[in-house]
Amino acid sequence: MTQTAAQSESRRIADERTRYVARGVATTPLVVARAEGARVEDVDGRTYIDFAGGLGCQNLGHGPPAVVAALHEQVDRYLHQCVMVGVYEPYVDVCRRLGELSPCAGDQQKSLLVNSGAEAVENAVKIARAATGRPAVLVFDNSFHGRTLLTMTMTAKVVYRRGFGPFAPEVYRAPAPYPYRGVSTDQALTGLDLLFRRELDPATVACMVLEPVQGEGGFIPMPHDFPAALLEVCREHGILYVDDEVQSGVGRTGTVWAIEHYGVEPDVLVSGKSLGGGLPLAAVTGRAEVVDAVAPGGLGGTFGGNPLSCAAAAVILDEVSSPACLARARELGARLSGRLDDIAERVDVVGDVRGLGPMIALELVRDRDTKEPAPELASAAVQAARDRGLILLSCGLYGNVVRVLVPLVITDDDLARGLEILEESLVAARSGAA
Repeated sequence: MTQTAAQSESRRIADERTRYVARGVATTPLVVARAEGARVEDVDGRTYIDFAGGLGCQNLGHGPPAVVAALHEQVDRYLHQCVMVGVYEPYVDVCRRLGELSPCAGDQQKSLLVNSGAEAVENAVKIARAATGRPAVLVFDNSFHGRTLLTMTMTAKVVYRRGFGPFAPEVYRAPAPYPYRGVSTDQALTGLDLLFRRELDPATVACMVLEPVQGEGGFIPMPHDFPAALLEVCREHGILYVDDEVQSGVGRTGTVWAIEHYGVEPDVLVSGKSLGGGLPLAAVTGRAEVVDAVAPGGLGGTFGGNPLSCAAAAVILDEVSSPACLARARELGARLSGRLDDIAERVDVVGDVRGLGPMIALELVRDRDTKEPAPELASAAVQAARDRGLILLSCGLYGNVVRVLVPLVITDDDLARGLEILEESLVAARSGAA
């Protein structure tokens, strides 16, 4: 295919996207043809280094051979059953693996499999309400929990809520630590105490939902003492602690679950994204007595725990819990942190480098003293990186954070080149040459 023909094909697909796809589904100009490992090829034949990982769904990279083999084997058996019609071993097997790897309190763990992170969060709330007999849900500033009515209400960013009200009742928001923006653990806990005194009776709260590393909110890792302090509050008031690891889990931070860094045992774990390796799968895992508070028929869904997704997840959970994979994740985290710190010393629009292991980001500012957010620089840097062959994404309350979700299987050469392009793109954005 000639370059002209390839370009016209790219334009054709983009034009059809504009014509047929809902405007509210945001996309980039990239039109994907193939992907493998940490590389993506577009329909023009151009190859990109992937620092986005399908928005956190490709911790093991695109098309891991063992996952692909498991999918081929499952395809020859059956594609769908609906677990409510006929149970099948892949569903049970994934629940067993989740139980064995669970960071939650309690000796016996049970799980529910669903299609997406938002669906898992909603089911975690349902389970908590059934287990406690209480209606209220406590969430935090800078959170992202999904786009359904309840999870959108729980999410702390107006762009995901604008025009969609009225919102779900009995959702309350407390401050979360954001050290770069001057919110400490003590200040966040003081804000929570004021919420309990002014507006929310803690005796009515079913669960508290927190991301150990806030993803869409700006890759903000919780200070080490915050989850433990919250657990004490939960135990004092009989509130269930729900750990939302849709983006931070499945090996993303150098441990299977990010909460393991904090030495805290939540009551319920929510997982998703890389759990299915690119196929729709999410889960709710927790103490058996909590999960089993819901009567038969109260949980489920037609496609939840689809056999293909389960076949992928069984392989993925084995791989991301292996010592070699976790060691590689920790190594990547250290290399990324060191290299991004070096970049921050040379590029003065980088106000903060933060993250947990290889879940890491740069917050861009117009001035390091005032810390004025620079969303236009983040947008320009993402565009400049794509032009240079690197896929990046932005995030954050102000849209000024450039996040890095490198597939853990990336080669050293691709990692080095990707970081070079990242620095080039930041410099170009700062100079207006992006």
